[in-house]
Parts: sequence; C-alpha cells; structure tokens
Amino acid sequence: MELEFVGAAQTVTGSKHLVRTKNATVLLDCGLVQGRRRESREANKNVGVDVGAIDAVVLSHAHIDHSGGLPFLIKKGYDGPIYCTPATRDLCAVMLADAARIQEADARYINRLIEKGEADMERVEPLYDEADVVRVLERMVSVPYGRRMEVAPGVRGSFLDAGHVLGSAITVLDLEENGKTKRLCFTGDLGRRRMPILRDPEIPTDVDALICESTYGDRLHKPIEEMDDELAAIIKRTYERGGKIVIPSFALERAQELLYALRMLKNAGKFPKMKVYVDSPLTVKITDVFRLHPECFDVEMRKLVSEHHSPFELDELEYVEDKEASKAIDASDDPCLIISASGMCEAGRIVHHLKATIENPKNTVVIVGFQAPHTLGRRIVERRQRVKIFGVERELRAEVAVLNGFSAHADQKDLLSFVEATRARGGKLTQVALVHGEPRPQKVLAGLLQAKGIGEIRAPAPGDIMAI
Repeated sequence: MELEFVGAAQTVTGSKHLVRTKNATVLLDCGLVQGRRRESREANKNVGVDVGAIDAVVLSHAHIDHSGGLPFLIKKGYDGPIYCTPATRDLCAVMLADAARIQEADARYINRLIEKGEADMERVEPLYDEADVVRVLERMVSVPYGRRMEVAPGVRGSFLDAGHVLGSAITVLDLEENGKTKRLCFTGDLGRRRMPILRDPEIPTDVDALICESTYGDRLHKPIEEMDDELAAIIKRTYERGGKIVIPSFALERAQELLYALRMLKNAGKFPKMKVYVDSPLTVKITDVFRLHPECFDVEMRKLVSEHHSPFELDELEYVEDKEASKAIDASDDPCLIISASGMCEAGRIVHHLKATIENPKNTVVIVGFQAPHTLGRRIVERRQRVKIFGVERELRAEVAVLNGFSAHADQKDLLSFVEATRARGGKLTQVALVHGEPRPQKVLAGLLQAKGIGEIRAPAPGDIMAI
C-alpha cells in the first residue's frame, strides 16, 4: 500500500493524491493549480496521473483547487465513479459549470487584448467546456456523512464532516491487501471550530496513516468576534472618505460568512447606510444550494432557518447577475461594498473591479482568505507598488486590509488538536503526511507534532511516494 503526492504538495493548490494497493488505485481530489497564469495553465494541461489506472475518485469538497480538474480528467478518458457528499455534488453542478464559463470568457477577453496589441501575453484556450462538466456530474455518487461506501476492490470508506465548507468531508478509507487492513484518513481542507454556519470537524477513529492539510501550520487566527470589529472599522473609515470596499471572496462559504457578519454588524448598529453588492452569479446560486442542506448547519444556523430568518439577506444587499449592472458599479462614484469572486483574484468579475478601484486611495481592498503564491491576491497582500491586471501594470494606491480570521481553514492550534484527538481515538496513528501548505508552515507544524511524539511526519514534494 502506498501514497503518491501529485498536487498540493509543498504548496496550497491543485490538490491531487493517489492511493495504491495491489487491488486498486484511488484518486483523492482532482483540483486545478492556481498561480502565475502561464505556469498554472501548463500545469493544469498535464493531468499528472495515469488516467487509465484509476478505479475511483474520492472528492473532499467543491472548491476549485480540489474539484476543478475533474472535467479535464473526464476529457482525458476517465469513466469511473466520483464519490462525494450530496452537498458537494450540488455545489459542483454550479461551480464547475461556472469555472468552464469563466475560462471561456477570460480566454475571449485576453485574446481580444492580444489582438489589439494591449497585452503582452500568450493566447489562451479553455481547458474544458460545460459538456465536460455534465459528464462529471453523471459520474458522481452522493454518499451522506457516516454511511459506508464500496469505493473500489479492497477499498471501503466513509465521510466525516470536515467543517470547512458546505459538504466538505474528511475521507476515511480502509485499505485491504493480502489479508491486512490499514486505515487511511485524508482531511481535505479542515475547518475551524466554533465558526458560524457549519458544524465543527469530526474526529476519526483507529487511523493508521493521516494526510493532513497544513495551510496555517505556523500561525493562529484571531477570534471571529475580533474580525467582525475590524471589518466594521474598515467599512466606517472607507465610507467616511467616500470610497469603495472591494472584497475578493470564494463564492463558496467565505461569501456566505461575510454576509452573515454584515447582518450581525447591521443588527448591532455598526453598518452605515451603503449598498452591498454580491457581484457573482455563482455566489447567488451557491447561496441557494445552502438552503437545500440543513444537515450541514450548526445548531444556531438551523434555529435561524427554522424561524425563517435568512442569514444571507440585508436591506442594502443587491445580488448582481447581469454583466452591465456589474460594470455600472465601477462607473458609479457612490461608496459601496463589493463582494465578488474569485477568492485569489485570478479570474471572474473581481479582476475587473480591482482594475477599476486599486489606483484610488479612497478605496480599500479587504483580503479575507489565504492567497497562494504568484496570484494577484498574494501580490496585493504583499502591497506591491505595481500589480499586473490583464497584462497591464497598475499602481496599487488603495488601502489593503488583511483579515485572515475569516479563513475557513484550521489554524495551528486546531490542526494540532485534530491530530492529537485522532491519535487518542484508537492510538494507532504512526504516519502523518502534511499537504496543502507552504514549506515554512509545514516545517513549523511538523516540529510541533514531532515534539508530541506523533510517529513519522513528512511534508512530501510532488511525485514523492510514501509506503503505508
């Protein structure tokens, strides 16, 4: 039995790991790489696995860096099952179709700029189209939390709630080979405890080997209550100088958490009379999917919903789907708050809003989640004096505020607590592979885990193989 780490190894995007036994090969996640446009495009055109050898795919959740490569995998010939939770399948139905449309729209826009001589870039072709997405949905098998599934010959498993985004799952696989069974656990992206909307992550039992995310392995998040106060202060000062607040946000989970936070600020009298735009057709569709899956909600959220109080509505809120209405937001001088995708500023309408706002010091860009290296979002976090948008360099004069406390990823304390609790539930844990993290956080987290005597700790590089 062995693991091969194909993607999200010593980096945070392109989640993709292979589980091999003598009887079967299973792919955990199939995400897109995000980063420098040219490099990520080349990386995503290389599947990185022997498609014909894969017996099954198990998907942890719907974020594009975990699911976005599935249509390309199908396009390259994969025709087996894709196991996921019911909420993840419903989210993928809208998110993967949106990813295909964004690829097509960005390709048209960039290629037009090239034809006009306005951008120094290579022509772009979409990786896949909506027909490929439909074929993914046809292969998906929905499995609720806690229900056993026959994944492949000699591979049985189940999903636990990861508490990261709607439908996110911790995958537990029992691998049988030559009469011997080992239990492998893959966290996917692990959520934080005591966050609004979703339940806390569950703890698996009797785990022999653990693949654990490590995004924030070297730092702690501020309490969410402090984040609400900081957000209120940012909104107040930007409003008073007549500016716009632009928040790049993942359409899944982060946007809903922000709307929940704004509703709480409104109830507390801490939100000025200004328009709030959710400028993302995808976010509108995802928010509708949330209403279909109360099984993922925590007690407080279920209570709100049962009392017919929508946590995602404000009097000042306008969901924007029309492209012309999106352009009108940038054309207006009125103060407002804009929530738009994508979360790392690499595609979609947020890039157009940044193009229109970052050169004005009245405005504020608020970063509310992890930004991968070489993305526009990371360059904004680093407060580069000049950033390139659609191939054109622009001055970054807007205020930049970073609120990582809104992150849906477990921080160092949560990660340590999860690994220790997993070891305590059966005491069999001897191997931990740290993935979905950069080298520094992984090194810090590995040192802390080793100090606690938790077996073999590795941070595998792409292509590394680990025997179970």
